[in-house]
Amino acid sequence: MNYKYIFIGASLIPLIYFLILDLLHKTRAMKKPSLSIVLLLLTMQLGNTNSTLTKESTESSFHGQWSLDITGGGVGWLHIHEDQGFLDAELMWIGGSVTPVSHIYLRDDEHIVITRTETILKTKDDNVDPRSHTLTYTITATHGPQGTIIGEMVAPFHNKPGENRRTFIGRRTPAMPPAPDLSAVQYGVPINLFNGKNLDGWRIINPDQPNGFKAEDGILVTDPVQPENGDHLYYGNLRTDQEFEDFNLKLEVNIPKENNSGIYLRGIYEVQVYDSYQKPLDSHHMGALYSRITPTVSAEKPHDTWQSVDITLCDRHVTIILNGIKIIDNKPVLGPTGGAISPDVMAPGPIYLQGDHGNVLYRNIVLTPIVK
Repeated sequence: MNYKYIFIGASLIPLIYFLILDLLHKTRAMKKPSLSIVLLLLTMQLGNTNSTLTKESTESSFHGQWSLDITGGGVGWLHIHEDQGFLDAELMWIGGSVTPVSHIYLRDDEHIVITRTETILKTKDDNVDPRSHTLTYTITATHGPQGTIIGEMVAPFHNKPGENRRTFIGRRTPAMPPAPDLSAVQYGVPINLFNGKNLDGWRIINPDQPNGFKAEDGILVTDPVQPENGDHLYYGNLRTDQEFEDFNLKLEVNIPKENNSGIYLRGIYEVQVYDSYQKPLDSHHMGALYSRITPTVSAEKPHDTWQSVDITLCDRHVTIILNGIKIIDNKPVLGPTGGAISPDVMAPGPIYLQGDHGNVLYRNIVLTPIVK
């Protein structure tokens, strides 16, 4: 048996895997690509403990911030580091918040294992009290080609038997540049993103989802009405046709009681829109960069009141002025937030408005590009 060729074949597995994912990432031809080939290659790679990566794959080689491109659609973010001498991490997986992981350890010199837990309430029928269940999500990752990591998330389904398996490729998040001098920034010509009459210049991100947005008397309204009987409808998010790099964005928003939405910058970073008047400061409240940056002061107005939002995104730093009060001052944005449509923090992207959470009104949406 010629072991030389077996070794060469095994060493090509991560490259083949990388090329498949890279092709899918570039073309986006399939929303839900078949995972059978990808899973086969990944399983072979995760089980391969004799590759040439052994000497380089130490604990510190996993350290850093990783933007995750998840097969089948979705974006994640993983930060692996040390805390008081112990291996630790924070994770954002597709949606929700950036949260600490439950446990992280090296399985060997090539593989790292990360677990995250979530507690949910489940009930069999209306006559049974809800019961608490803890779900465990497990990521196993190894080094891929060209400085990437590749891996798989395995988790139980919430409402049916079986496991949900999602593979991913992680690329290091580029180093954060220094905070820009906003007094020296040059601006281009303002762009009125909403004409007040219709949705020209905008489109639903996923055309298979219902559209809850409409133009009404100069106002952009999202109203994801649920049917009185039947399954829950998941409404689509609305994005601009145009894509932008750095910019200043000004708009007004009116939030009915207990409703919420979100303003996504470059389709990656969510500025929270939420009826949080007189609630304590929190990274999930009005004007926050969702789960990442907490405002330094509360500046919300009561529900059903028009509020002004002034956002500057420059060199991956964000400044937010809410109702004339600066609540976030030129702070770095470490990575994507839940609901991001791209893992690439350097690429231009759209403005998009969250359409599936509640009834919210927008008007006077004006974006001014930063000229570099």
